[in-house]
Amino acid sequence: MKLHELQPAEGSRKTRNRVGRGIGSGNGKTAGKGHKGQNARSGGGVRLGFEGGQTPLFRRLPKRGFTNINRKEFAIVNLDALNRFEDGTEVTPELLVETGLVSNVKSGVKILGQGSLNKKLTIKAAKFSSTAKEAIEAAGGTTEVI
Repeated sequence: MKLHELQPAEGSRKTRNRVGRGIGSGNGKTAGKGHKGQNARSGGGVRLGFEGGQTPLFRRLPKRGFTNINRKEFAIVNLDALNRFEDGTEVTPELLVETGLVSNVKSGVKILGQGSLNKKLTIKAAKFSSTAKEAIEAAGGTTEVI
């Protein structure tokens, strides 16, 4: 095969439909929009969720709750993920980002107690769950809230 013999796979390329370009195209004159009416006009059509004047679904359904604008979201790390570090390592949020355990620190890092910890580590984080704190201290490590 040579460069000039290259061709796209059969059926992978389709010519676009050029509307309003004459009778022969099959989409001439009214350009596939029919005769008059709201949808035939430029900028015509109705907004998303419009139901012809009937009260729309999003207004018929009851509203509940609210979004707290002061909410803090933490990046979570489970104990079993911390076994990759050597004994005596000081685990900081920067180290977690560097190793790829956390992609975005958000409002801080929270250590959760899922899994078991076999290494003696010094862990610095914004929050610890009570089970995580117990497990870290049971393994001989220390926790520090930053």
